[in-house]
Amino acid sequence: MKKQYSNFLKAFVTLAIILQCLVVVGQTKDGKSLRLFLIGNSFSQNASKYLPQLAKEGGFDLTIGRAELPGCPLHKHWELVEAAEANDPKGKAYNGKSLKDLLSEGKWDVVTIQQASILSGDVETYRPYARKLYDYIKKVQPEAEVVFHQTWAYRSDAPGFTQIGKGIYAKDDTEMWQKSRAAYHTIASELGIRIIPVGDAFRKVTTSKKTAFKKDTRFNTKNAVKPALPNQKNSLHVGYQYNKEKLDFDSHHANNAGCYLGGLVWYTFLFKANPTKLSFKPEGVDEKFARQLRKAANRVVEDQGN
Repeated sequence: MKKQYSNFLKAFVTLAIILQCLVVVGQTKDGKSLRLFLIGNSFSQNASKYLPQLAKEGGFDLTIGRAELPGCPLHKHWELVEAAEANDPKGKAYNGKSLKDLLSEGKWDVVTIQQASILSGDVETYRPYARKLYDYIKKVQPEAEVVFHQTWAYRSDAPGFTQIGKGIYAKDDTEMWQKSRAAYHTIASELGIRIIPVGDAFRKVTTSKKTAFKKDTRFNTKNAVKPALPNQKNSLHVGYQYNKEKLDFDSHHANNAGCYLGGLVWYTFLFKANPTKLSFKPEGVDEKFARQLRKAANRVVEDQGN
């Protein structure tokens, strides 16, 4: 009886040690290593620009794969899938590879999709392409989590304001954020997927009294001469810049501060880590504003419950 008990105890202890090792390995793999694949356009490039630096400082091992084309909406990504499946060379639009080729390069933990900003406020432009892409991704990478990257509204002084769907125009950045947010959440609910709330983070920063961007109404853009620029303090968008001697205006894409904010949101969402503990910041972003962006990213992800 003692011998049986002794053997049982040894077996139990051995099993406990094995289970403990498995838990440690699981924590290390799941908590510190991530393979991330992005299906998007310049907005996903903006939002992930500084993610590698943030992940490195946080002690995380990050691998990023990309299927990105300028201005590419969901329906275009899906059309390229169909072309590739039909052996049409046009389907290999991602530097000579198809989406399936890229998705098949190892095991991906998280795959992101997004709508082009110019269609982001029209929920019907997401259908049926978000679902088709989701199903296709899960077919190639059944264990990957598919998530939405929520894009942001354009800068408040964007002219127009802008088109946000088929025949749909927003009167200002508030309406663009509201309608795009509603569309992302509607489709995310249909697919049962989570959202990386970059658009909400942009909104939080641009509407806060401490961090809001305000248009420089004293600057005359028509008579501007290089290197004169308006005051663009706290802008998250590229805004005014010179292309040689010509003054250009980009109200859509993120500048270094906007890219930093996007990266902070992705970092917080993906690694469940507090970005306020980070010290890295890109060139041109002052420390006070950087701290405010870290806090905003953390709060937005926390508020969403991710």
